[in-house]
Amino acid sequence: MYDLLDGLTVVEGASFIAGPSCALHLHQMGARVIRFDMIGGGPDYRRWPLSPSGDSLYWESLNKGKQSVAINLSAPEGRELAAAIVTAPGEDRGLFVTNYPVNGFLSHERLVERRPDLITLRIMGWPDGRNAVDYTVNAAVGVPLMTGPAGLAADEPVNSVLPAWDIASGAYGAFALMAAERRRRQTGKGGEVRVALSDMAIGMLGHLGQVGEVANGGDRSRSGNALFGAFGEDFLTRDGRRIMVVAITSRQWTGLLEALDLKEEIASLERELNVSFVKDEGTRFTHRELLKPRFARAFAKFDYADLHERLDREGACWELYRSLKEAVTDDLRLVRQNEIFDNVANPGGLAYPAPGALARLPAETRGRVSAAPRLGQHTEEVLADYLGLPQHEVSRLHDQGIVASSN
Repeated sequence: MYDLLDGLTVVEGASFIAGPSCALHLHQMGARVIRFDMIGGGPDYRRWPLSPSGDSLYWESLNKGKQSVAINLSAPEGRELAAAIVTAPGEDRGLFVTNYPVNGFLSHERLVERRPDLITLRIMGWPDGRNAVDYTVNAAVGVPLMTGPAGLAADEPVNSVLPAWDIASGAYGAFALMAAERRRRQTGKGGEVRVALSDMAIGMLGHLGQVGEVANGGDRSRSGNALFGAFGEDFLTRDGRRIMVVAITSRQWTGLLEALDLKEEIASLERELNVSFVKDEGTRFTHRELLKPRFARAFAKFDYADLHERLDREGACWELYRSLKEAVTDDLRLVRQNEIFDNVANPGGLAYPAPGALARLPAETRGRVSAAPRLGQHTEEVLADYLGLPQHEVSRLHDQGIVASSN
């Protein structure tokens, strides 16, 4: 955690990945994040993976360091209280991250009646309000039909386990919220910013040239594990280890050839085809079926330990395939000796490595990673200190079931 956003308060009323990750990024750069949930937890409070005690590792991990308020959002007074937290006065307040519907008790139009300079960052599935998650958005934009083995039927989808558009929307949302906050500091003007997963997906495919590609020709076909447009494949070593190698730049290509003792054989193929694999990365993809068996034979000549040394020495771009468990336990670079991780004792009873800010600021002091709160842990603190409610009013809200505390 860093302190770049120290003094800023963000209120979060969101579930699943994009909204909570957006607020988490802001917290880990120093913002105070107050999260409100239904009493008993929202729709993602028990989401898998779970600890042996049944607590959600997912919820714990996305809500590290936030303050938690539990409110009965089905009651009018509970909704009024949530709106009051969102719109509480103060120069460094009035920032709201949510994935609640556009039209409802947390609509921007209703909230700005209480605070005209409010900035709302609203995560959506589709811009028109239709529901969506990564799996359905991917289906809509065609990604599962360009993923998978080259020989797979053209109409058989292969889904990705990585929620790319949720992740991207959370990060983009944090950026967009800070852009809006900067304008507010300059002009006093707030506003609503909407980030839709469908826009993120098709927009990023557009940024990568894929929309332009299919708009002027055929559809993108499957290419298995090959890297589209350059050289990238997986190969087995003599002792059965599987490696992914990529050669996009000419330096990566020549380093790979040097490491595998393939310079002469590939030069002969270049003369035969009248091409230059060094100068034109696209030719490596075009002729991948001729290149792949040559590389496969070369990889099969070396054990992994010898190949590891050779590839690193020549500056090749490569990595060993691992399971996530192997990555966490065996590769010291990723977790055990990675400064972005701290070992954190969590409210569910487990201690495990948890990441802080994903950016590294070499000249700044990195703070420790904080654990997630217990649901409702900060209810009384937020009501009394943030909203300024007297103790008898806080007690009444508890007694009437409008709010709840973890104790």
